[in-house]
Amino acid sequence: MRITSIIAFILVIVGALVWGLVGIFDFNLVAAIFGSGAQAVVSRIIYTSALWLIIYWIVYNPFRRID
Repeated sequence: MRITSIIAFILVIVGALVWGLVGIFDFNLVAAIFGSGAQAVVSRIIYTSALWLIIYWIVYNPFRRID
């Protein structure tokens, strides 16, 4: 599970950088590399990797109080 979380974290960072490029320069790096549209599987993986981190955070809440 640790490897999956590390991969998801890296993909979330890549997705955040891509959305930063879209916001600042109106350039979608993922679409330029892997193709655009809803059929691009790699684009879907990068954009939805945050779901794994949300589930991971719910299950293993790093801010929970340990008594």
